[in-house]
Amino acid sequence: MANVEISLKEMMTSAEGALGAAVVDYTSGMALGTLGGGKDLDLAVAAAGNTDVIRAKVRTMEHLGLKGEIEDILITLGNQYHLIRLVKGRGGSGLFIYLVLDRERSNLAMARHQLKRIENEIEV
Repeated sequence: MANVEISLKEMMTSAEGALGAAVVDYTSGMALGTLGGGKDLDLAVAAAGNTDVIRAKVRTMEHLGLKGEIEDILITLGNQYHLIRLVKGRGGSGLFIYLVLDRERSNLAMARHQLKRIENEIEV
């Protein structure tokens, strides 16, 4: 099992082209930890904004009567990928992990695979 700090370091080092990572409580919108980012990528603002994305998707699924669970959400920008993965299992309820990748330097499939592995190992 890995704590938040270890999980953040793992996200940043295991995903080629990682620009920033966060572990977020989507019930409050607060980041439990961040790593990376910068003046053009405020991870605290991104954490709060992506909380709204998750809440909106959950509401939409409820309105549509969809029974499945959200595994991850991908937002594709011209030069970046933003991956949001909900944490399931013990101690992870209400959390998501967030990873921003440089689109030119990253492998999206590998990044998703790494996030799934990290999700399974994180303990808060």
